[in-house]
Amino acid sequence: MCSLHWTVQSSLSRENVTERLNSTAGAVLGLLRAGPRSGYDLVADAQKVVGGFWTVTRSQVYRELGDLAERGLVEPGQRGPRDRRPFELTDRGREAFREWVNTPPEPENLRIPLLLRLTFADEIDPARLHQTLLEHRDLHARRLEEYHQLDGQLTAGGVPIEARVTLAYGIYYESAVLRWFEELPDSLTGRPTRRPGSADKAAVTPGPASRRRRGHNRRS
Repeated sequence: MCSLHWTVQSSLSRENVTERLNSTAGAVLGLLRAGPRSGYDLVADAQKVVGGFWTVTRSQVYRELGDLAERGLVEPGQRGPRDRRPFELTDRGREAFREWVNTPPEPENLRIPLLLRLTFADEIDPARLHQTLLEHRDLHARRLEEYHQLDGQLTAGGVPIEARVTLAYGIYYESAVLRWFEELPDSLTGRPTRRPGSADKAAVTPGPASRRRRGHNRRS
């Protein structure tokens, strides 16, 4: 009876490890695999590693660290310079991360402020709308260029394609968004009426590293 009771309790404890382990908590645990990190470090790491497709705010990181520490998934260390306290992934936390990362991801839930505004475009001042679209188009063009540059650096450094799939997604996403901008009605963008097929194709053409990747995929 005692053995059975312990087995049931152990099973319940394992279930509680991943109970309500949300995606942000999972990301924090994943980032801690690289070694102890303070909340400040985790915010910077999150921006660099997953910031292109997952928003992690400073308040979220500190809130999740407190919750994860209470659950024994991370262990706080001694406070260091600037009163920053490093957190280390525990064995239980590593197990929880593996369980979380192996569960099916939730469906995407898009939150795009520009599209929300465009839903009510008839109420937007035309000059303001033209400027907004131009600024957002330029923002995506800069992101695409940055992704191409990073992809080229990683390719030259011998980073395998398996480690660059999220970057590849970013390249194709930004390329698709730029094409969407080019196909917007001129009445929204304020552009002079153009001849069909005169879109700026150079802005959405995948870079050399991306073309090499497509060639690799065809060969494989």
